[in-house]
Amino acid sequence: MPPRFNIPPLTRTCLLSSITLTVLYGILKYNQLIHSTPDDATHPQAFTIPSLTIVPGLSIIYPWVFAIATLVEANIFTLAITLSTLFYGGKYLERAWGSKEFGKFLLVVSVVPNFVAFTLFNLWYVLTGSTRFTFVTVCGGIALQAGYLVAFKQLVPEHTVTIFKGVVKIRVKHFPALFLLINLISWPIFRTDVSMILAFLGFFSSWTYLRFFKASYIDLGSAESPQIKGDASETFSLANFFPDPIYRPVAIASDVVYNLLITLKICTPFSAEDISVSSTRHNGAGGDVGLSSIFISGGGGPPGGRGIGGSTRAEAERRRAMALKALDQRLHAASSKAASAAPAMPTAVNVGSSSGGSNSLGETKFDNHS
Repeated sequence: MPPRFNIPPLTRTCLLSSITLTVLYGILKYNQLIHSTPDDATHPQAFTIPSLTIVPGLSIIYPWVFAIATLVEANIFTLAITLSTLFYGGKYLERAWGSKEFGKFLLVVSVVPNFVAFTLFNLWYVLTGSTRFTFVTVCGGIALQAGYLVAFKQLVPEHTVTIFKGVVKIRVKHFPALFLLINLISWPIFRTDVSMILAFLGFFSSWTYLRFFKASYIDLGSAESPQIKGDASETFSLANFFPDPIYRPVAIASDVVYNLLITLKICTPFSAEDISVSSTRHNGAGGDVGLSSIFISGGGGPPGGRGIGGSTRAEAERRRAMALKALDQRLHAASSKAASAAPAMPTAVNVGSSSGGSNSLGETKFDNHS
């Protein structure tokens, strides 16, 4: 029997692309070094690959690099980290969201940080006149890693990761802030300014997309339920990513920016209904199930990449029941409003279910099947 590779298609494509592009980058870089001359030391552009990585002063004629530079690594160590991120993180997220939505997310956390970094370095060149900013190499999966951590914070915020045999226990919701702190500290010590910039840009671009734009289903177990846009829950607000000492300043600053964007009609304000539905979904996503399933090698899951293993299916059922219950309550509220607004109607239409049906919306049964 041939071996079975249980890797979702888009994740598999990213893994192979990252290996291929990194090897190609290494070959071109080695070719530059062996053919270099002493005069090349005074020309920093001689040691760049603008067709594979972002070089602010040269890559404008290679627009594809804004998408592929995220998959190119400069050494074997960072390649191993990026491949691990793509494999474990991509395996989980692609099955949770489906390949289409996962592909949109990858595009956002790749193109947006790379383009903004390209713009920033060119702007710094204009302001300082230093050619170091125009010939710096921008590449790597740092923005992708930040984006994955933000996505995990949304999906399984209370999941606990235990390392060193239980000595260190960290909840998933603390990972994004910890990741940003590590990159901020390493910047002056190891001069990793590119990594630091990409980490923050990846964080903000992924959070903005998930908070305001990503479409998802109220019922996470079905592709036929009503869609909601973004995540209006308080637990996914920007300030909740940061520890208590800086929570208040971040909350004030983010509220000012948010209100400004609403005034400029760039963002649409969340309604009370949006906040209610998003909060209900988060109440069903706070458990510790789910992340461990990325290590499971069996089972392909249902069509569309939804569900991984028995525990995730059970969690999806629980979250679906809670979402349906919230939807049922909204329907009852809507019918009550309609009845009070039109008292002259001879009959009332009962859009809600009977008491027995209403109870069944909040009930989840688990049967043992082989």
